[in-house]
Amino acid sequence: MTIAQDDQRAARPDHDGVGEPVWPVARNPVLDWLVGETRSERFLDNLFLDMCERLNAAGLMIGRATIHLRVHHPQWLGARILWRRGMVEAEIDTFDYGIEETPQFQRSPARLLYSGVNEVRQILGDPALDEPFPLYGDLYRQGLTEYLAWPLEYTLDKKHIITFSSDRPGGFRDWEIVALRDILPIFALASEVRVKNRMARTLLETYVGPHASEQILAGASTRGSGATIEAAIMICDLRDFTSLSDLWPRDDVIDMLNAYFDALSEPIERQGGEILKFMGDGLLAIFPLSDPEACAKLLLAIRDTRRRMEALNLVHEERGLPNLRFGTGVHIGDVMYGNIGSRRRLDFTAIGPVVNIASRLETLTKDIGRSVLLSGDFVERAGCWDEVDSVGPHVLKGLNHPVDVYALQTSTKISSD
Repeated sequence: MTIAQDDQRAARPDHDGVGEPVWPVARNPVLDWLVGETRSERFLDNLFLDMCERLNAAGLMIGRATIHLRVHHPQWLGARILWRRGMVEAEIDTFDYGIEETPQFQRSPARLLYSGVNEVRQILGDPALDEPFPLYGDLYRQGLTEYLAWPLEYTLDKKHIITFSSDRPGGFRDWEIVALRDILPIFALASEVRVKNRMARTLLETYVGPHASEQILAGASTRGSGATIEAAIMICDLRDFTSLSDLWPRDDVIDMLNAYFDALSEPIERQGGEILKFMGDGLLAIFPLSDPEACAKLLLAIRDTRRRMEALNLVHEERGLPNLRFGTGVHIGDVMYGNIGSRRRLDFTAIGPVVNIASRLETLTKDIGRSVLLSGDFVERAGCWDEVDSVGPHVLKGLNHPVDVYALQTSTKISSD
């Protein structure tokens, strides 16, 4: 049965006669599906695509639909999910912070909805509309006849947007508008759950990294939970950060720190390492040896970081900013990888003697004057003897026995590809 076939239900008023809204105005198969059959669908884009296809199968003439979400990702403000009839997968695009100040946003129906308008409904095809709202002309040229948009309201007045565009000659019928309005509150609930799940995952990935976030989401959220793994540990630290902070304005220092962390982080992540934490002007990264190429990839990341730091310092020289230098210590062995902390505040990190030795090697770079120091255990495991210079055994703080220490050569002897 299509929604339109039940004319009596479609004609029901949306108020009870005394001013109170009635919901749903007309029960329909898509509404039943949303309420009872969508629990197993994890991803919002798939849910949205399925809903739009079911609406069409139920008799609605929808040619295009979108959801606009503000999710406050570290790199972008939000995302748009776009569906068109015939699509196998919905299309997802992101939009940057600052878009609300652009002419594109100011001349869009979205601005009206975010400013408090409860509904935008417009028959397409009038050239006079193209100047204030260029989107209308674009949709008309795609063969669409009417545009409809509503706020998609989440908990605590969080507002997003959903739109539907008809390709029926003359636009939407009244019963189609009734059906879409009935679906809105349930779709808002169904989509909010999935958006918040995605936001939780994004926050975890942002603050603890993708691998640690997967473990936390899988249930590793109690104090002491975790595992012992074999890994290469890399600790980096910026040189002379205290004097840098004293001599330069706060905003300049923050910008320099961010550029420095970009130079370090992108090579590490590209080579499969994971940054577990930023520690002031330093970072702790882990390369699990479950990857047989982990040691080689760590060395590739360090060499790429060196090149990026050289390029960054050239930019700094042009701008009259100071050169940035860093030190790195690398060791290998078993680490405890998991949750430590107080009863109410946990840190998902790596701890153990391996981490301590990597930290001591990083500190030793200041005394020896070499930017990257590797333990003999790492060099032996990596087999990189022709890429290092021996700087002899050293007794590191907290250890009773000397550690063989090697400095990574500055010349590039391995490919970065």
